[in-house]
Amino acid sequence: MDTNNVNEPMKMQFDIAHDDFIRAGEASSKIKKMLLQLGFSGRVIRKVAIATYEVEMNIVIHSWGGTLDVEIDPGSITIIARDRGPGIPNIDEAMQEGFSTAPEKIREMGFGAGMGLPNMKSCADEFFIDSVVNKGTTIKMIINS
Repeated sequence: MDTNNVNEPMKMQFDIAHDDFIRAGEASSKIKKMLLQLGFSGRVIRKVAIATYEVEMNIVIHSWGGTLDVEIDPGSITIIARDRGPGIPNIDEAMQEGFSTAPEKIREMGFGAGMGLPNMKSCADEFFIDSVVNKGTTIKMIINS
């Protein structure tokens, strides 16, 4: 990356609405476009694009809405997703590949394969998740450049 393009941390914030499949994916596309303009490597852009898309879709599908915050520094991209919602009763179970609580209508749309959280974790250099039942979930991912 050409660090001359990022002199101070750049911040982006997106509101993500529950069940809004029309706009789902817009935030991750805008983030990817910004990283391309800033000259980040393809490897980093790919990891960020996957992680942000997965977390964005989880907010759309599983929560009552939330926010996606991204801070871009020359050395890393920090992604923090906060949602309002049912929370995750068992994080260890939810982190297992293939585990899904997506309803049938979501699966019929091609989502809900149970790979969202595992994909996020595999893309991140640092991954943190905190969830409170009936309050919501916060996911923080750091991807080093």
